[in-house]
Amino acid sequence: MRRVLLAFLLFLPFQAANSEPLWQTLPPTPTPVPGEHSGHAKVNGISLYYATIGHGSPVVLLHGGLSNSEYWGNQVRALAPHHTVIVVDSRGHGRSTRDARPYGYDLMADDVIALLDTLHIAKADVVGWSDGAILGLDLAIRHPDRVGKVFAFAANTVTSGVQEGVEKNPTFARFIERAGHEYEKLSATPKEYDAFVAQITKMWETEPNWTDAQLQSIRSSVLVVDGDHDEAIKRAHTEYIAAAIPGAGLLILPNTSHFAFLQDPALFNAALLHFLGDR
Repeated sequence: MRRVLLAFLLFLPFQAANSEPLWQTLPPTPTPVPGEHSGHAKVNGISLYYATIGHGSPVVLLHGGLSNSEYWGNQVRALAPHHTVIVVDSRGHGRSTRDARPYGYDLMADDVIALLDTLHIAKADVVGWSDGAILGLDLAIRHPDRVGKVFAFAANTVTSGVQEGVEKNPTFARFIERAGHEYEKLSATPKEYDAFVAQITKMWETEPNWTDAQLQSIRSSVLVVDGDHDEAIKRAHTEYIAAAIPGAGLLILPNTSHFAFLQDPALFNAALLHFLGDR
């Protein structure tokens, strides 16, 4: 009953005939949002960076692999008038530290729960991109009492859902290069990017690997979202996720890729606010 195609998607932005397709662009990482209150939480043996802004029901924004919370700047600005927005640098990313334990989505999801405990937040909606979307679904599976709605953009639930050779795609390759420069700028261990990438790559080689039964156990309200030109996630896999989660909606954003929230923030934010019930 939540499987709804949003009518506003019919109103696509005009694009000049000879311009670069929107889905092949990688707009700049947004600047930090004025008014954010930042801190570091000591959780699960690491220092987890977070920032909060706004007032209202809590929404946690979880970024994709190799990136950091600043990528959500356009969404923070849209959500803050309606919500208490919490952005997080996942372990080892951005300003957060990591330890010697192998990366795993369960471990990273538990970091989020520990942060919610630190902030005395009993339950929050979750907005996730890529690895962050996987974490949102992980939370819905393993911590259903802590999660409200889940906006899952560009997730995969098995490793075979990822396109072969995605790192060679020109847009994705530019992102990886940018992420390395941002890591060096933000991290407490700026010279360890290669070690960090090697550590998290081991997780990507085997996780996630969820069963149909695990997805069918989700009771949160979920919107499965992707761009129609995603370089990383197979369309059939996105459709499978939406079909497997009871009552989940499916939304394909036109003329965008794995970076739709940067490429067309107005469209992305309209979908997000609609799903969360803010318009």
